[in-house]
Amino acid sequence: MSGISVPFIPFDQGQALLDWLELTDALDAGHRLPKAKVDDIFLYRDADTLLNRAAWIDGMGLAVKSASVFPGNPAQGVAMVNGAVTLFSDRDGTLEALVDFHLVTKWKTAGDSLCAARKLARPDSRNILIVGAGTVGHSLREAYGAAFPDAQFTIWNRTAAAAHAMAAKFPGMQVAQDLETAVRAADIVTSATMSTEPLLRGAWFQPGQHIDLIGAYRPDMREADDEALLRARVFVDSYDTTVGHIGEVKTPIESGVIERSHVLADYYQPQAFQRHSADEITLFKNGGGAHLDLMTSRYILRAWQAAGN
Repeated sequence: MSGISVPFIPFDQGQALLDWLELTDALDAGHRLPKAKVDDIFLYRDADTLLNRAAWIDGMGLAVKSASVFPGNPAQGVAMVNGAVTLFSDRDGTLEALVDFHLVTKWKTAGDSLCAARKLARPDSRNILIVGAGTVGHSLREAYGAAFPDAQFTIWNRTAAAAHAMAAKFPGMQVAQDLETAVRAADIVTSATMSTEPLLRGAWFQPGQHIDLIGAYRPDMREADDEALLRARVFVDSYDTTVGHIGEVKTPIESGVIERSHVLADYYQPQAFQRHSADEITLFKNGGGAHLDLMTSRYILRAWQAAGN
């Protein structure tokens, strides 16, 4: 590798080159290639964690997304999560780029949900509710705004002050006082919380809605209750990284509330991954596997190179 310059793509410079709709098109193209191989490795030292998420797609290449999680860092003025994505050539395995961890995570996570919404939400959706005013909630406002530019956005958060702070950053955004009322009024509900108990009740859902669930990533986490899944046509980004791993789907299957067949399709089944009628309720579980990190990183590198870097 001596003498070979490998680019590092930082957050701000990389983000300035990206487009949400182009990313979803890139994700669709990635799923037309052979199915990804994925694996996760966790290493621990007391409360500290090193997470390595690896993916290999024949025809696209390899990526390892490494994240160090040090819960004590914020008290020292240092970010709790740090990392990078290492991107390798599919042809010969050589290192092609290092990409900022937070850049890949932001665009992968919100882009994953937007990719599903472009297939499952009604194109005339005008009222979008974001549940959770954290970092991902901000990204969702950007992403959904790109595909639904005429939509009215509403934010609900457990802590009202955080909701008002987020609304102040996005002109026209409203703050919901009551979650049930806000859900009933929405065309799209996109939720990114750290809840272990369901916040969203299927009894609140209305015909024609699209429900986008992002926050749950462990077996003990859920954002929506059993009735939510029973009333909806359910989709996931990947069977391999959701069904047996995330409580949103894993728990109701194991308890017999739904059969595995109730999850109708993932991105590798494009013909089945679509809305059938204007009044059905669609529900998407965003699992965010390592293969999506690879697809997103490859899109970022192409944009970086196209800009003459």
